[in-house]
Amino acid sequence: PTPHHCSAAFLGGLGEEPPCAPGLGWAGEGPGAGGKNRRVCHATARLEMGSLWEEFNRLGTEMIVTKAGRRMFPTFQVKLSGLDPLADYVLLMDFIPLDDKRYRYAFHSSSWLAAGRAEPAAPGRVHFHPDSPAKGAQWMRQIVSFDKLKLTNNLLDDNGHIILNSMHRYQPRFHVVFVDPRRDSERFAHQNFKSFSFPETQFMAVTAYQNHRITQLKIASNPFAKGFRDGDPEP
Repeated sequence: PTPHHCSAAFLGGLGEEPPCAPGLGWAGEGPGAGGKNRRVCHATARLEMGSLWEEFNRLGTEMIVTKAGRRMFPTFQVKLSGLDPLADYVLLMDFIPLDDKRYRYAFHSSSWLAAGRAEPAAPGRVHFHPDSPAKGAQWMRQIVSFDKLKLTNNLLDDNGHIILNSMHRYQPRFHVVFVDPRRDSERFAHQNFKSFSFPETQFMAVTAYQNHRITQLKIASNPFAKGFRDGDPEP
């Protein structure tokens, strides 16, 4: 069976489902998506503002981390389809290190250079979308925005923010979790979620922007950065 093929055995005689291959322009998890519950195996997620993410990615995206926590820009937003409209789902995100290196920015060459081994990984946290749990119909009705998510470098943070090490590279991951009503649902935990990674959303965590072109692009494209623009009339 293909990697995206649902486990027919798990479907309890409901017949073989069509393969869970995402359509064009949609990202599904690669190998390992097989054997998934039919309520998640057809889930697809399309990254919103893809061209803006690409623009940042070409320059080398940087995301500010602060002690108090800073929101991401671009905001991570997805459009979902393929969910069961009547089933309940929890949506969440986590962030995984892209490698085991720490970096520094070389201004003379405008590039990031490896500067030694990574610091010990910060406590792994997940961010639950505040509307969770909700019906598939609700999630699919509009764009899902993780605009409440904040990044911090405070290892002792008690606000539930995502803790990252500055000068380390990260890949955001997005997970769709079916809320299984069965009493022994933990036995099926591995079958009840589907994960999505968009390579263009990778970023370097920083306490201050290093690449001036990233600063310019953030100011030019972020409606909340109006105060930094030169010569803009007051709203």
